[in-house]
Amino acid sequence: MKILVSNDDGYLSTGINALIDALEQVADVTVVAPDRNRSAASSSLTLSRPLRVTEYGPNRYKVDGTPSDCVHLAVTGFLDDEPDLVVSGINHGANLGDDVIYSGTVAAAMEGRFLGLPTIAVSLVGRTLVGAQLTHFNTAARVAVELVQTIERAGLAPDTVLNVNVPDLPFDELTGIRATRLGFRHKSEQVLKDTDPYGRPIYWIGPAGVGQDAGEGTDFHAIEQGAVAVTPLKVDLTRYEAVDGIADWLKR
Repeated sequence: MKILVSNDDGYLSTGINALIDALEQVADVTVVAPDRNRSAASSSLTLSRPLRVTEYGPNRYKVDGTPSDCVHLAVTGFLDDEPDLVVSGINHGANLGDDVIYSGTVAAAMEGRFLGLPTIAVSLVGRTLVGAQLTHFNTAARVAVELVQTIERAGLAPDTVLNVNVPDLPFDELTGIRATRLGFRHKSEQVLKDTDPYGRPIYWIGPAGVGQDAGEGTDFHAIEQGAVAVTPLKVDLTRYEAVDGIADWLKR
């Protein structure tokens, strides 16, 4: 199996290198990843300038673009051979609930799906969900390998994106692996205002909110129980149950 690996934390991150080391034991791996941290880039593509690619090792490439740029570039002509699967990660932190809208890690997987490939996005979740010091990247890498081996045995539809969140625990302490749905967070914390050395105001985006819809069956709940959360994602954001109501509203 030929696997394309990318991420949003950059090609030097601990997560992507743990993932590469693990996947190389079971597949042919090519890496096309951002040259720096591109967290929360979502599905943005760079259209205002050309992209530059630098080879930093055999089948290893860094790109001065977004995660979506990396996968798009790789699959649409940069690589001689199209991969069988895209694996994005290991993200340094959670991609639970509405995180998937902002996540560059998930966006890299989504880009692979747009281009007709099955994809996996893998994230390592600290005990506090936000701001935790992460340790067990090898656990997430081992989960990724097991999922790849399942795909080899049972297949995976090419329009499938698996969003995988792994608790930051030793592998033997995981309580299982669960198919889940996305939960939902409370709204984000307040913006953080500060001043630069010249006294001018600057602003930092506040932390993500805690889980609001975090009951049984959600990705949040699985993580709280020490289990891996595997959530199948779709691209269609249409709220179908509201279409008729909006049609009536438009007539008013």
